[in-house]
Amino acid sequence: MALVLLLVSALAGLAGCRDEPAAPVRIRIATGSPTAVYHAFGQSLAALLNRELRGVQASVVVTAASAQNVRLVGSGEAELGFTQADVLPPHTPEQPAVLAVARVYDDLLHLVTTAGGPVRTLADLRGRRVSVGADGSGTEVTARRLLTVAQLGGDQVRQEHLGLDDSVAALRAGRIDAFFFSGGLPVRGVAELAGSTSLRMVDLGDWTEPLRRGYGQVYVTRDIPRSVYGADPVSTVANPNYLIARADLPTALVREVTRLLMERREELAAAHPAAGRMSPRAAIVTTPLPLHPGAADWYRATKP
Repeated sequence: MALVLLLVSALAGLAGCRDEPAAPVRIRIATGSPTAVYHAFGQSLAALLNRELRGVQASVVVTAASAQNVRLVGSGEAELGFTQADVLPPHTPEQPAVLAVARVYDDLLHLVTTAGGPVRTLADLRGRRVSVGADGSGTEVTARRLLTVAQLGGDQVRQEHLGLDDSVAALRAGRIDAFFFSGGLPVRGVAELAGSTSLRMVDLGDWTEPLRRGYGQVYVTRDIPRSVYGADPVSTVANPNYLIARADLPTALVREVTRLLMERREELAAAHPAAGRMSPRAAIVTTPLPLHPGAADWYRATKP
């Protein structure tokens, strides 16, 4: 705690005046839609940092998710953020603007439609109205890559660029035939839709290998069991999810963030089950992004 207090003083640029209160260290966490996993996880993490790190003022920022989060953290408009691995460039520059804190869980690509609708396979999207995710989201990146390898790119699909909440509303109202969303299980917005509408989850498991061949080895196959949304079980495409930090954040601060992230996994899991799937051993695998020195220090000391 003494180390953190020294860090707060240094960041605030205090001249040593004992009577002047230290300015808080602001940590903005770039998340995503209010009904998606990033936001729930980010809110829980912000509450934890505010409670445990004296002088820190953490808050969440609602965003379009992954791609926008990388831009915000890289430009200094946020200190931490969540992103899918496939949004990151395949090769890290010599002086990256963002570094990894941890691999936190896997994002599963959902292709959601109504149970009685005409969309049963990926090929059935041809000519139909489909939300591929908000501009600047990781969903948009993965979904458009998937459509490309399935030869459904260009104008083969009538693409809408809607966030999760707007996608749910549009499907419910019949304005779109299906929507993509990439997130950890369960996605609250999809679960809420399943509570009032009979859903079909479209199986995408056969497309993992084409994506790996075309865009890199980050993609894996994961299952969405019936117990999650009450729909028939399917396999789908997934890719790792990282918590990232500004590269210029002080080592001591990031070390404390990493410690709390790993040591308080059960508390974070109360906000969303995906947080409970973290482990120090898996957290250090953040290819292609190097670990922040503060995160690396904590993992090295704990020897996961």
